[in-house]
Amino acid sequence: MPELPEVETTRNGLLPHLSGHQVVEVEVHNARLRNPVPDDLAARLRDSRLLTLRRRAKYLLFDFDIGTLIVHLGMSGSLRLDPRLQPRRKHDHVCITFDTGMSLRLHDPRRFGLMVWGGQEPQNHALLRRLGPEPLGDGFSGEYLHARAKGRKAAVKVFIMDQQVCVGVGNIYASEALFRAGIHPLRAAQRVSATRYDTLAKAIREVLIQAIAVGGTTLRDFLHADGSPGYFEQQLAVYGRAGEACHACGHSIHSQTVAQRNTFWCVHCQR
Repeated sequence: MPELPEVETTRNGLLPHLSGHQVVEVEVHNARLRNPVPDDLAARLRDSRLLTLRRRAKYLLFDFDIGTLIVHLGMSGSLRLDPRLQPRRKHDHVCITFDTGMSLRLHDPRRFGLMVWGGQEPQNHALLRRLGPEPLGDGFSGEYLHARAKGRKAAVKVFIMDQQVCVGVGNIYASEALFRAGIHPLRAAQRVSATRYDTLAKAIREVLIQAIAVGGTTLRDFLHADGSPGYFEQQLAVYGRAGEACHACGHSIHSQTVAQRNTFWCVHCQR
């Protein structure tokens, strides 16, 4: 699944080509996504102008002059810009064409993504209103994590992946941040000290910023807006490396399923 850096990379790639431009046509070829595409989307968006493109957690917010379109890429979705006359691919479910002659196409083979109308106040939409702070924003800190962790017996990895605690920290980056912070992913959230949460908050920011800088993780289904893959996978320290030697200490990297997610850690570096 595309995580926060992949979504931010997509936003950065699309924004310069779409901001300020007018929609001339909307084609919905398959409305049966995780949430149905609104029946009136084509009529609503036609002739509207895109003001900007934002990200909230793993959602992309297309702010038009008439309101906001909320998009989530699901497990296998991607957005790309193609010339209007270029034939669409089999799983291009929604095509939004702008006055530039380019068509923004939502490609989603598994149809776990969504494209819904958020209105004039998208922050109040059911998908967004209960989300926690952005890990790259001012409201996120070790002090905040430590306060939220009080009484939480769940594993710290599960805790930092809770979208009501902190948004956008998915499976890959949770494993990587915990490794950088030296914290065992199965340690109970309430048993991590304030000092170690300071270290963890810093590690989360660092790993996300680094991933954004190099374009996100190379997942099988993830592509940039221009169709090229990301490259952060080459720098992963523990994720996907079960049985290999830790680059920091040489001990073995272990793996275990935690809350239905593959979790990776170094048996020596993380306590």
